[in-house]
Amino acid sequence: MRLEGKVAIVTGGASGMGKSIAELYAKEGAKVVVSDINFEGADAVASEINSSGETAKAVKTNVAELKDIEDMVDTAVKEYGTLDILVNNAGIMDGMEPAGDIEDEKWERIFAINTTSVMRATRKALPIFLEKEKGVIINTASTGGLNGAHAGATYGASKHAVVGFTKNTGFMYANKGIRCNAIAPGGVETNIGASMKNINEFGASRAQVAQSVMPRAGKAEEIANVALFLASDESSFVNGTVITADAGWTAAF
Repeated sequence: MRLEGKVAIVTGGASGMGKSIAELYAKEGAKVVVSDINFEGADAVASEINSSGETAKAVKTNVAELKDIEDMVDTAVKEYGTLDILVNNAGIMDGMEPAGDIEDEKWERIFAINTTSVMRATRKALPIFLEKEKGVIINTASTGGLNGAHAGATYGASKHAVVGFTKNTGFMYANKGIRCNAIAPGGVETNIGASMKNINEFGASRAQVAQSVMPRAGKAEEIANVALFLASDESSFVNGTVITADAGWTAAF
């Protein structure tokens, strides 16, 4: 029970990596707020957790909306008295568009969900963590946040920003008992592809160059195990960094 007595929020918790993280955290003793814009999916995950004798609550959250993020954190504190772990996992893909084909509206939407939400949730959680001088923030970045060949320009830029934000936050609050790290998954079997519309033929063909050397796709449960390590005291000396989980994909270049 590596997270016994802890309270955690997991955004994007209705499916994929978020669902696996929420379920694993609950099994390890945490009370989990399962946050997602898909409330029915989040509620199904929370209900399954509760039926197993663990503790979870579903919250409908559009992470692109400031009020929803603030309500999410307030709900965790109201329900469980505090917050110990914040997992900023919600995200969407672009359509593999290169710079010349980016539309402003799509750029702004992807950044709102992938990047601005990470900042806003972190900002809201920090006073809670600072008061007790302890807290963990885990951001889902991407191998697309480490290089330029795994997605379109917008998604890549949004995840590069998450990496930079993670490093700065980890450093800034390192003496306050707060740790902030990111996970950079490679290709993982989730439903994030459902957020991809009107795939850009040129961008997809260029990304295929990198994808062709991917050793294998990962399982959501494999990413959850990394998130458990980062949330637990076992990673007490790990801060302000990115753990790449990609079966060796990016080791090739």
